[in-house]
Amino acid sequence: MSQIVAAAGHRAGLGQMYAHRLRHTAASAMLRAGASLPEVGQVLRHRRALTTAIYAKVDREALRTVARPWPGEVA
Repeated sequence: MSQIVAAAGHRAGLGQMYAHRLRHTAASAMLRAGASLPEVGQVLRHRRALTTAIYAKVDREALRTVARPWPGEVA
């Protein structure tokens, strides 16, 4: 898969690309479209929600919806 993504990126003039970027882009687009973190994890075939959260780290608003309040903080 990495070779396919790299070749397509090169043909498109995007420079060096890796499959990780494709996965990150797909995850970000799904989150912006309203998919939940568990849905994204299912598509990316992640076993743990923490792994999926790595792909959502730039989408702070989406992360706010799944974050728990700090202990002692008023919700």
